[in-house]
Amino acid sequence: MDWSIKEVAKLVGTTSRTLRHYDSIGLLPPTRVGSNGYRRYGRDALVRLQRILLLRDLGLSLPQIRKILDGEQDDSAALTRHLRHLQAERDRLQTQINAVRSTLAALQKGEDIMAEKMFEGFDHTQYREEVEERWGPDAYAASDRWWASLDEARKQGFQAEHAALQDAWDTAQRQGLAPDSPQVQELAQRHAAWIAAGSGKRQADPRMLEGLADMYAADERFAVHYTREFADGARYVRDALRTYARGLAG
Repeated sequence: MDWSIKEVAKLVGTTSRTLRHYDSIGLLPPTRVGSNGYRRYGRDALVRLQRILLLRDLGLSLPQIRKILDGEQDDSAALTRHLRHLQAERDRLQTQINAVRSTLAALQKGEDIMAEKMFEGFDHTQYREEVEERWGPDAYAASDRWWASLDEARKQGFQAEHAALQDAWDTAQRQGLAPDSPQVQELAQRHAAWIAAGSGKRQADPRMLEGLADMYAADERFAVHYTREFADGARYVRDALRTYARGLAG
């Protein structure tokens, strides 16, 4: 069984023009083209389209999505990972929803807010296993101790600084500044200080900084934070941080 381009567009809530564009860039070729020239999409094509939409929801650009799909041919394994991610994200969002509802109810009733409940779902431990595997249990323990030592205002300040860094990276690219330019290296220094604070240190370890920089570009979970405006944004941040890290290492 297969579906026409018009039927697929209606199922997805997109346009035939978008699907034709996906075909033109090699992202989603049709399963076959009929004698009348109409594109037809079979099961495998729809599975690939579902994966495309999942990755688009993460904020990845079309070239990035094509690279990921071309590198991971096992649809079942990839969708299993996506499912785990979506289930974890669902649980996290539900916890946040409950926290916001609790705060809203307190405000509407004029009651005291419950500070210990307000930030449930804003989980800083989600990468624990990965951190320990890459840099050892001491690295995670130091970061966890630092986070636990913060009051809620400082935790919010740390998160706000990351949002400000995202904006600053976009601005630097908008201005056409090179990753190794003095202005961008000042931004890299600021970003490195934010990373160091999060790991409970005064200065970022050059090797850790380079490793994180590589993850920003290679891992879709991190890349999405730096590709909001520019498709190459994560690679731009990586190049700037790697340059700064090498300067620290001498």
